[in-house]
Amino acid sequence: MKRSVATPLALLLAALTCGAAAHAAAPLAKSGAPGYTRLLVGDFEVTPVSDGVVDLPIVDLLHNDKAKTRAALDQAHLTNPVTTSVNTFLVNTGAKLVLVDTGAGALFGPTLGKLLDNIKASGYQPEQIDDILITHLHPDHVGGLVAAGKVAFPNAVIHAEQRDADYWLSDANQAKAPKDQAGYFQGAMASLSPYVKAGKFKPFSQDGEVVPGIKAVATPGHTPGHTVYVAESRGKKLVFIGDLIHVGAVQFNHPEITIGFDSDPKQAYAARREEFAVLATEGDLVAAAHLQFPGLGYIRANGKAWTWIPANYAPRP
Repeated sequence: MKRSVATPLALLLAALTCGAAAHAAAPLAKSGAPGYTRLLVGDFEVTPVSDGVVDLPIVDLLHNDKAKTRAALDQAHLTNPVTTSVNTFLVNTGAKLVLVDTGAGALFGPTLGKLLDNIKASGYQPEQIDDILITHLHPDHVGGLVAAGKVAFPNAVIHAEQRDADYWLSDANQAKAPKDQAGYFQGAMASLSPYVKAGKFKPFSQDGEVVPGIKAVATPGHTPGHTVYVAESRGKKLVFIGDLIHVGAVQFNHPEITIGFDSDPKQAYAARREEFAVLATEGDLVAAAHLQFPGLGYIRANGKAWTWIPANYAPRP
């Protein structure tokens, strides 16, 4: 009996060994799956869509002791620069197809600008999008509005907070700003200008419903008009927090640490603290622009800090 068992086992092990050697010679694939997933929020179908990733020198960008930042990154198995997601979100309300932010387009290099391909891979077309909600006018949130010099979403109306539009679309503000911020203004103007000329840019100046089922909440600080959006259906909410946080490995434990991209660091910290307190209390699902794709999870209070709980991966057809 032992020989009859051992012989097939030996043959199986030999086959597996040979197979492993053959597979090892296969070329590297060098690409991942299409950057989208799916979930339901009440009756709303939500499709997180990746625009790609960008390597950010977080140790230099955070307003923090560099050694402490390196230690926090090391504890999270991250190295500097940190590969950072740029997430956008499609919301199909049944009546409208709405996009929250548009990624960087061609403004930030070849590792970004994947939005249009990933929207198509997800089963939608850019022409189907009715409205685009912009959390703020930084280049990595508006750059995808234009592709190859043309509007990427020909049938969409663009919405953003009036204070952000007034600031980033102003030649006078650009002239007064530090030289290293010139690209922010140029990116916003180049991306929004075709929609402004077409009468398809509709800024708003107060909190409230922007499109049916989705409301805006002002959270200034990261930029003058930074905005959080709340989608609600059948009592379920998904809160799009934009850039209230960039580096989860550092800023959840130390929310007081701000980043060089913030227009008003003190106000940015205050907005993060206040909005996170609401999210932790109400337990709503969160969609973040720069946490690891798909950027979905929950925020729980942990003393003066916060804990991020990634949402369970449960794609819907």
